[in-house]
Amino acid sequence: MAEEKTSIWNQYSEEEKQELEALNRGYREFLSNCKTERESVTEAVRQAEAAGYRDLYEVVKNGGTLAAGDKVYAVNMKKAVVLFNIGDEPLEQGMNILGAHIDTCRLDVKQNPLYEDGGLAYLDTHYYGGIKKYQWVTLPLALHGVVAKKDGRVIDICIGEDEADPVFCVTDLLIHLSQEQLKKNAAKVIEGENLDILVGNYPLKKDDKESVKDGVLKLIKDKYDIDAEDFQSAELALVPAGKARELGFDRSMILAYGQDDRVCAYTSLVAMLATGRMKRTACCLLVDKEEIGSVGATGMQSHFFENAVAELLNACGAYTDLTLRRTLANCKMLSSDVSSAYDALYASAYDKKNVSYLGRGMVFNKFTGVRGKSGSNDANAEYLAELRRIMDGNNVHYQLAELGKVDLGGGGTIAYIMSLYGMQVIDSGVGVMSMHAPWEVTSKVDVYEARKAYTAFLSEA
Repeated sequence: MAEEKTSIWNQYSEEEKQELEALNRGYREFLSNCKTERESVTEAVRQAEAAGYRDLYEVVKNGGTLAAGDKVYAVNMKKAVVLFNIGDEPLEQGMNILGAHIDTCRLDVKQNPLYEDGGLAYLDTHYYGGIKKYQWVTLPLALHGVVAKKDGRVIDICIGEDEADPVFCVTDLLIHLSQEQLKKNAAKVIEGENLDILVGNYPLKKDDKESVKDGVLKLIKDKYDIDAEDFQSAELALVPAGKARELGFDRSMILAYGQDDRVCAYTSLVAMLATGRMKRTACCLLVDKEEIGSVGATGMQSHFFENAVAELLNACGAYTDLTLRRTLANCKMLSSDVSSAYDALYASAYDKKNVSYLGRGMVFNKFTGVRGKSGSNDANAEYLAELRRIMDGNNVHYQLAELGKVDLGGGGTIAYIMSLYGMQVIDSGVGVMSMHAPWEVTSKVDVYEARKAYTAFLSEA
C-alpha cells in the first residue's frame, strides 16, 4: 500500500499493535547491547544458532554436505555474517537476499592514543564515518571494543554502559571564551584532532611528570591486564553511552545510537530467522565498513560473500565457476539501508513530494547517489513493479522516496556493489531523522513495516 498520506498507526488491529510493540522492544534491546559490528555479529550468531543454523565452515571442514531445508551461517573476521536458508529450487536459480550494514559512525581510538596535558589524561581519536563533529562534544561516551595481546588473548572491553561504570567525554570551550570559535563555520567549530577523550585526572604519584597518564595505565593494567603497547593491536571505539529509549509522550518513536543501519540489520535478521521451508533460497547478509566506502576485508567490496556462496554451492554438490556466476546473477536483493525522513525544522532540504515521512511505512529508494545520481545503482522499473506487487499483496505500507533535494548532496549503500554481479537490486529501509548524529530517531511503525516487507520479499520474490 504505497504513498500513505497520513500516519498508519490507527490502521492496526490491537493484535498488530501488540506485535509491533514486541518487535520494537527486541529492537531496542538489540540497539542497547550491540553498538559495534563485533557485538552485532555475536548476537546475530547467537540468535541464528538458537534458530537451528549451523556454521557453514564447520560443515565444510568436517566434510559435510548440505541440501534443501538446511540452514547455515558464515562469519567473516567477527565483523560480518551471512545466513542461508537453502530452498527447494537449485541455487543456480538465485537467492532472495537482504543486505544491511552493521558498522556505525563513532570515534575510533588511535594506536598510540594515551597522553597527558595540564594534569589531564586523554585518548587520541580518529572519527569514523561522516559526522558533524560538533555533535560529539560533552556527551557521555562508552568505550567498546577489543584488545589483542601478543600471547593470542583477545580482551573484550565495554566500559560506560553499566550504571556503575564511569563514562568518558569530549570537552568543549566554555561560551564565555568562545567568541573566536563561534566565528568558524560548523565544519570547523570542532576540529577532528580535538575530538580527544577525557579519561583521567588522578595522579599516581605526587608531582611526577605524566603521573595522571601513569595512573590510568595502572588502572587498566590491574583490571584488564592491558599495557600501553597493547593499544597498538586494539580496536576500541567511543560511542554514546546509554540504552535505546522510547521517544515522545506517546512513545511512538525510538531515540538511539546506531540506527543507521542497525534498524535494517535487525529487521532483516528477524525476518530471516522466521523463515521456514523455502522454495527459493533465502539469504541475510550483514556487513562492515559501509560508512567508509565498503572497503577492506570485511566490507562489501571484499570477496567474502562470493566465497561463502561458492562454499555453499560446493557443499550442495553443485559448484562450478559458471554455476557460481549464474547463482549470483539470478539473485534478487533488497539493499536494506536507511533513508532520510522529513524534518519540518529543515524543510528546505527536502523535496516534500519525494521524501519519506516517519510513521508512513518502510521506504524504497529507486536510486541513491550524489546530485546527478553519481554512484547510484538505480533499480530497474520492472523490478520495482514486482516489489510493488509483493508489498501490496502482503498489506505492507511503503513509500517511494529519495534522500533530499537534487543539488544538496546524497549518499550511497552497498547496492551498487552487489549489482556488479548482474542481480536485481534496490535500496529499501527505514526513514531516519538526525541521521549520523550520536542519537537518531525512527518510528516504531516503520520498523514494523520493514520487518513485514522483508518477510514478504524472502518468501515471494
